[in-house]
Amino acid sequence: MLTNKQKSYLRSLANPLRAIVLIGKDGLSETVIESLDVSLEAHELVKVSLLKSCPMEVKEASIELAVATKSEIVQTIGRTIVLYRRSKEPYIELPR
Repeated sequence: MLTNKQKSYLRSLANPLRAIVLIGKDGLSETVIESLDVSLEAHELVKVSLLKSCPMEVKEASIELAVATKSEIVQTIGRTIVLYRRSKEPYIELPR
């Protein structure tokens, strides 16, 4: 569980990032979840963008993605979700 201070720090790191995973009209498929899982292991902090054609609501999609990838929701802004999961070899040092 992330503290507010840690979430604030992660939000500042996520600000300049581009969305790596895009979710379109097919919604949350197994391929999207696998791709997000690989991205989280490689980057720890990932932005996900829901396109306008996505049939899901942002809140619903963020919860399902977090549960499926065992990650934490850092932030949702508009149709963009920021997720964090510590990788096996972490490179982001979180404040206490």
